[in-house]
Amino acid sequence: MLIKNGSVVTETEITKADVLILDGKIEKVGADLEDPEDDVIDVPGMYVMPGAIDAHTRFCAEENGLRSPDDFFTGTVAAACGGVTCVINHMEFGPRGCGLRYQADEYRKLAEPAVIDYSFHGIIQRVNDDVLDEMEALTEEGITSFKFCMTTEYKIDDFGILELMHNARGLGAMLCVHAENDGIIKFLRMYARARGFLSPIYHARSRPPECEAEAVDRLMFLSAVTGCPLLYITHLSTAQALAAINDARGSGLKNIFVETCPQYMLLDETFYRRSDGVKYIACPPLRKRNHCDAMWEGAEHGDIQVIASAHCAFNYEAGKRAGAEDFMMCPSGLPGVETRVPLIFSEGVMKRRITPQRFVELCCANPAKLFGLYPAKGCIAPGSDADLMIINPAKQFKIQKSTLHENVDYTVYDGMELRGDIEYTISRGEVAVHCHNWIGSRGWGRFIKRGTPVSGR
Repeated sequence: MLIKNGSVVTETEITKADVLILDGKIEKVGADLEDPEDDVIDVPGMYVMPGAIDAHTRFCAEENGLRSPDDFFTGTVAAACGGVTCVINHMEFGPRGCGLRYQADEYRKLAEPAVIDYSFHGIIQRVNDDVLDEMEALTEEGITSFKFCMTTEYKIDDFGILELMHNARGLGAMLCVHAENDGIIKFLRMYARARGFLSPIYHARSRPPECEAEAVDRLMFLSAVTGCPLLYITHLSTAQALAAINDARGSGLKNIFVETCPQYMLLDETFYRRSDGVKYIACPPLRKRNHCDAMWEGAEHGDIQVIASAHCAFNYEAGKRAGAEDFMMCPSGLPGVETRVPLIFSEGVMKRRITPQRFVELCCANPAKLFGLYPAKGCIAPGSDADLMIINPAKQFKIQKSTLHENVDYTVYDGMELRGDIEYTISRGEVAVHCHNWIGSRGWGRFIKRGTPVSGR
């Protein structure tokens, strides 16, 4: 395959160039390459970018007794239609008392139908010697990142966090953290229930910005004590938490990385006051508009390294609507694996909030580097996987649930008009998507054995 006449975008430059693909790899990048006997895709005026990497999906999610309708087949089809060529899925908590290996084996089976490449973040339910040993074994097998939560029934306390940090530092593994103060949440939810404050807006009130900021600030001090392991803050949503991270970086902590999501850049807490406000319940919650502005500023200036979807889809009618009268009964999470790239391109690049190069850095190159995929992925260079997305900045389209491939009955972005559309998604040299139409193969995706994360700071 030869891709001609496009503008090749990396995290550092934009170049008018052709891309020659051979046997699923990028063979050459240069001007006026000769046509092979195979397919030629002519893309004048379009951006040729590395395939996007979504470092935070939750396919096969489970909550409140419900299972997400998006499994690894429907989820990865939707991802591919959104320009994504690789996902790193957060495993769910397994049966109480199970080890890391149990969920790793389970998810290898669940992911077999995936249509694009994939990997996993290990999930920490408790900390003991067995878990620490299993972290080492899974790291050797290519699962080089592990998630823990500072809230939920499986929250890890400060002593356990220190043990995990010490262990991960020795392994060169990345620790991913859901950072919210568990005590604040429990206290404010108890207060809300006692007073009958149960409409969706009180989901946000029970998890105020201070809830995230305190947990993040505490992580910074714990990280300093253990010698600053690789630490990745998932779905950051507040200006205060980002300020705490920047203060820690200024004090010498360099291996602290931040992920945010489109919902924390484009939506605010006023959506909770809508008649269908329960649709927007996620953890952390949507914030006031000034926090959205802080997320854009962080993305523009490099304080935020990754924009992921945190895709965790539960149907509205048969799931989230149950929380309309009591927000605590609502499963948490928003769909977004298919809309992340078009939203950030339209609202970021086309509105000149970020450059095309920064867009590639946030959605492609940085997640590849941080999670041990680079330069096979997140990169357009000879020898890299031929994972590409081609975006036509001249095309406009409207997000409509009826045209999305996410296996869920709503989207929080319904009706938004976007500038710039994904013309092609190419996975290892094969066209997976053309103009919103998936034409790939079930089971095409491979488990990617990841290497040691590259800090990049």
